[in-house]
Amino acid sequence: MASRISDPEQPKISFSRISKQHVEEDNTREPLVGRDRLKETYSLSAAVLPFLFPALGGLLYGYDIGATSGATISLESASLSGTTWFNLNSLEIGLVVSGSLYGALFGSALAFAVADYIGRRRELIFSSAVYFFGSLLTALAPNFPVMVIGRLLFGMGIGLAMHSAPMYIAETSPSQIRGTLISLKEFFIVIGMLFGYVVGSLCVDFVAGWRYMYATASPICLVMGAGMWWLPPSPRWLLLCTVQGKNNISYVREIAISCLCRLRGQAIHDAASEEIDCILHELSHDHQGRQATIAEIFRGKYLKALIIGVGLLFFQQITGQPSVLYYAATILQSAGFSAASDATRVSVLLGVLKLASTGVAVLVVDRLGRRPLLIGGVSGIAFSLFLLSFYYTIFKDLPVAAVIALLLYVGCYQLSFGPIGWLMISEIFPLQIRGRGLSIAVLINFSTNALVAFAFSPLQELVGTGILFAGFGITALISLVFIFFFVPETKGLTLEEIESKIL
Repeated sequence: MASRISDPEQPKISFSRISKQHVEEDNTREPLVGRDRLKETYSLSAAVLPFLFPALGGLLYGYDIGATSGATISLESASLSGTTWFNLNSLEIGLVVSGSLYGALFGSALAFAVADYIGRRRELIFSSAVYFFGSLLTALAPNFPVMVIGRLLFGMGIGLAMHSAPMYIAETSPSQIRGTLISLKEFFIVIGMLFGYVVGSLCVDFVAGWRYMYATASPICLVMGAGMWWLPPSPRWLLLCTVQGKNNISYVREIAISCLCRLRGQAIHDAASEEIDCILHELSHDHQGRQATIAEIFRGKYLKALIIGVGLLFFQQITGQPSVLYYAATILQSAGFSAASDATRVSVLLGVLKLASTGVAVLVVDRLGRRPLLIGGVSGIAFSLFLLSFYYTIFKDLPVAAVIALLLYVGCYQLSFGPIGWLMISEIFPLQIRGRGLSIAVLINFSTNALVAFAFSPLQELVGTGILFAGFGITALISLVFIFFFVPETKGLTLEEIESKIL
C-alpha cells in the first residue's frame, strides 16, 4: 500500500472491476448535464500554479524559435563560431533550424502510443528531461552530427510538451478560467520567443555564442521537471484508468479527491468529492469508460471532435503563418524602417506585438468566448493576406500597405488561431481519446508547418509572391467557413459538459 500511495499514477494491471456501489447504482441515470450543474469552486492562487510549470514547456518551445535565429548567425561565422566546422551549406543550416521540427513530429507520434498509459504529469516530466538533455547535447556538441542529434532530441521534447501541457492544464483548471489559463500558454510561447531573441542578441558577438544560447534553456528545463514532479497527477486521468479497470475504485477515488484539493486549494475542500463523483458518473454512463479502439476514434462523436481539433490546427498553419513572418524583415525594409536592417530588432518588434495581442486574447477569451475571437481574428487574417497580395501585384509603390497588412496579420493571428487553436483541442476531445486525439492534432500541426515552410519557396518561384499570398487568403476564407459551421462555443462548460452537450 505504501508504494501505491507514493506513486498514485502507476496503473495496476490487475484489472479489478469498479465496485457496483460507485458505478452501477442504477441503469436509468441521466448524464451530468441533465442534472443541476455543479458549480466549480477554487482558490485562484492554487489554480494558477498547476498552469505555471506545464506552461514552461511552451516557453521552451518559443525560446528555441527565438534563440535559433541568433544561433545560426553565430554558428556560420568564421571568427565567432568557435568550431572548425563553421562552413555549413544550406542543407546543414536547414537541419539546424528545422531539426527541432523533425523531433517534434516524432514526439507527437510517440505521444499517441504512450500518453494514455503514462499520464499527463509523467509525460511532462519526461518532456522536461528530453528538453534538458537536448539543450545540453546541442550546446556541448563537438561536431555537427552530434548537434543535429541534440536538435532532434530537443524537438522531441517540444512535441511531447505541446501535446501534454494543454491536456494537463485543461483537466486541472476550473471551467471558469480554463480558457484564460490555456491561452496563457501561448503567451508563454511568445515570451519564450522574445527571451530567445534577447539572449541571441546578447550572445551573438561572443565566441561560440551559439553554445550559450542553447545552454540557457537547460535551467528552465530543470525548473519545469521539478515543478511537475511536485504537482499531483490529473484527477480525470486517474479516474479514466480506474473506470477502464486498471485500479481499485475506492482507493483511486480518495487519491483523486486529494489531488483535486491540491489543485484547487481549500476553497473546494467540501465540494471535491461531489465533483469527483460527477466525473465518475459521466465516465461510467453507458460504459463510456472503456478503452476506445483505433477504429472507434474515427467514428461518431470521436470523429466529430477529431474534425474540429485537427481542422483548427491544420488551418492554423496552412493560412501561411510561417511564410508571412519569413517576409517580415523584407516588408519593413521596403517601408524604410532603419530597424529593418537588423533582423533581431525586427523580430523583437513583432514579438512585442504578438505578446500584446496574445495578452488581449487571454483577458477576454472567458468573457467573449472562443468563436467570436476565432471569427473576428481569422477575418482579419484573410483581409491582411489579400492586402499583402495586392501589395506584391498592384500596390508596389505603397509599402505602408504591406506594413499595415503585416501588423494586422500578426495581431489577428495572436487573437485567434494562436491561442484559441491550442485551447480548443485541449477541450474538445472526450477524455477516453484525449491523449490520442490530441496527439493526432499536434502531429498534423507540426506536419503542416513543415509543409508550408518547405513548399513556400518553390511555389513562390512558380506562381509569384502576390498570387501565393492570395492563395493563403483564400485558404483563410475557407477556414472561416469551417469555423462558422463546425467549431462550437465551449465557454464556461466543464469538459464533461462539452462532451455531453456538443459532441
